Amino acid sequence: MAEPADLAIRLRRAAFNRALADTDLDAIGPILAPGVFLVTGTDSAVISGRKAQLIAWKREFAASDRTVYSRTPDTIRVSEVEPIALEQGRWQGVPAHGGAPVASGEYSAKWRRIGADWVIEAEIYVTFG
Repeated sequence: MAEPADLAIRLRRAAFNRALADTDLDAIGPILAPGVFLVTGTDSAVISGRKAQLIAWKREFAASDRTVYSRTPDTIRVSEVEPIALEQGRWQGVPAHGGAPVASGEYSAKWRRIGADWVIEAEIYVTFG
C-alpha cells in the first residue's frame, strides 16, 4: 500500500498531466510553487517562477502543432526530516493530433508540502529519444 504522501504526489502528477492534455492553465497553477523552476530536456532552458511557467504553457497550448507532454513517476521518495519529496520517472511528448512520441526521456522533480498540498518546486528533464 502506498504511503499517504506518495499517493498524494502521484495524484497531483496525474492532475498535472490531465491539465496539460486539457490545456487547463487554471489547474496547473496551484500545483506549482511560486518560485518553481524547470530545466527543459533538450536545450536546458530554465523557466523560473510560476508566472513564467504558465506563460510558457499558454504559448505551448496555442501552437498549431502542439505537443502533449506527460510524466510517469517510477519512484517517489519522501524525506523523513523535511516536508519534501523526490519524484523520478519518464516523460514523453506526443503530437496533440496523435501519433508516436516526438520526444521522450527521464525527469526528476522536487515536491514540497505546503499546508495540506504538495507543490512542485523544481523539475529537470533529460531528452533521450
